[in-house]
Amino acid sequence: MGNVYALMLEATETPFLFVAEEEPIYFEANAANFPVLNQLRSGVQTKHFQEYQSTFQPLIARAHALNREASAIEADNEPAKEAFRKKAQVFTGDVSKEGLAFIQQHPTSIASVWILLNELRNKVDIKEFEQAYGRLSPAIQKSRYGNMANNFIQKAKNQPDAPDFTQNDTEGKPVKLSQFRGKYVLVDFWASWCGPCRQENPHVVKAYQKYKSKNFVILGVSLDDNRNNWLKAIRQDQLGWTQVSDLKGWNNAVALQYGVRSIPQNFLVDPNGKIIASNLRGVQLEKTLEMIFAEQ
Repeated sequence: MGNVYALMLEATETPFLFVAEEEPIYFEANAANFPVLNQLRSGVQTKHFQEYQSTFQPLIARAHALNREASAIEADNEPAKEAFRKKAQVFTGDVSKEGLAFIQQHPTSIASVWILLNELRNKVDIKEFEQAYGRLSPAIQKSRYGNMANNFIQKAKNQPDAPDFTQNDTEGKPVKLSQFRGKYVLVDFWASWCGPCRQENPHVVKAYQKYKSKNFVILGVSLDDNRNNWLKAIRQDQLGWTQVSDLKGWNNAVALQYGVRSIPQNFLVDPNGKIIASNLRGVQLEKTLEMIFAEQ
């Protein structure tokens, strides 16, 4: 199976993807429609990639629009954030639907496993991912990209599940970890009285501001036992994400559930509910997120 290559046109955001095959590639394009071409003569694998890119071009435009919308939402505008979450969920469903349909129709195409790795990996659960991989032909499964998909499946199966929990937020409303399924969630254990936690908060805020529009959320779990101190610290440190606590200090039920014996402590949970990293401090958190979202 040939390798996938990308040709970027100056002043455009999305590359033209093609496969090195025996047939030469001839195409005509203009900047307005690129990477969707005006004309193409090539091998079948490159033609499949062009079909994929034609199908996904409207979705890419929607993704850019959603990113712009997310960046404009104020941190304390909860109605706008909730409305955006609903739009994002619809978008994720549309991407999954188009991607899975393409794979079903093109089991012998490198574009299918490319879609699996680059479009669906963080939008479908691991069972659906594995089922889609199983629809690929043996040759595609054994290809370089097929091996990457299989390695992802095996790694996901070996990762521990993040225990689900429910605890009340600052307004007394119950919040469940599982309600964030489909997103990367940083479960962040801290407290207002914890000096190292307060020193760490600016790094967490910076990471949140940088990646909150990219399927990343934070769920803060406070080991406070004083409600006023908890709320004051949230305001002072400008923690604009969901915060929960049972106000039982070190006896916080979630901290006991996760075996937290010192703070700050955190666990990064992937969209499938698996713990993929822990104790990410300082720039390490931002670097980890950068690696994750660079692959998307």
